[in-house]
Amino acid sequence: MASLDRVKVLVLGDSGVGKSSLVHLLCQNQVLGNPSWTVGCSVDVRVQDYKEGTPDEKTFYIELWDVGGSVGSASSVKSTRAVFYNSVNGIILVHDLTNKKSSQNLYRWSLEALNRDSSPTGVIVSNGSDYDREQFAENPVPLLLIGTKFDQIPESKRSEVLTRTAFLSEDFNAEEINLDCTNPRYLAAGTSNAVKLSKFFNKVRNPKSFY
Repeated sequence: MASLDRVKVLVLGDSGVGKSSLVHLLCQNQVLGNPSWTVGCSVDVRVQDYKEGTPDEKTFYIELWDVGGSVGSASSVKSTRAVFYNSVNGIILVHDLTNKKSSQNLYRWSLEALNRDSSPTGVIVSNGSDYDREQFAENPVPLLLIGTKFDQIPESKRSEVLTRTAFLSEDFNAEEINLDCTNPRYLAAGTSNAVKLSKFFNKVRNPKSFY
């Protein structure tokens, strides 16, 4: 059997947003029973078919790097975390839909990873209002935005939250997926979320074919 291609995808976001649960769902197609805090970095692997159902179909490995920590960590912690940011093929930005701060912090997470800069300054403010979306307009690293805990959003707040995530998606020039990591049906085959996920992974493997 021929060796399979392997790509590296970072999974970034604040502690407690559900990154570990998401990675487990993506790789094992199962709900993570007892999620715990990630210390340093945890890596799991997903097997994916590139351009499934076409003559170009090919199976490859996706390494999902669940990076722990907080965007407000000390510089020494950020510097240590920077070792995980080398040779990246794609980034999944994860935020808790019930926690607005976790959404705002994605601006800093993305810049930390893409700039390999432990303390980016003069680029954004905490709410993203000074964020220059042009810096991602031609970003060569594919991004995907995933909001977790969709089931916990009160009906009265749902429209407001979805409007906010739509702006995030536009800022990052990325598709958005909103889900509940305790319900695999959100990523079931044939759903719009599954299509977006497959498209993202195809782009990660061969970004030039999408530009």
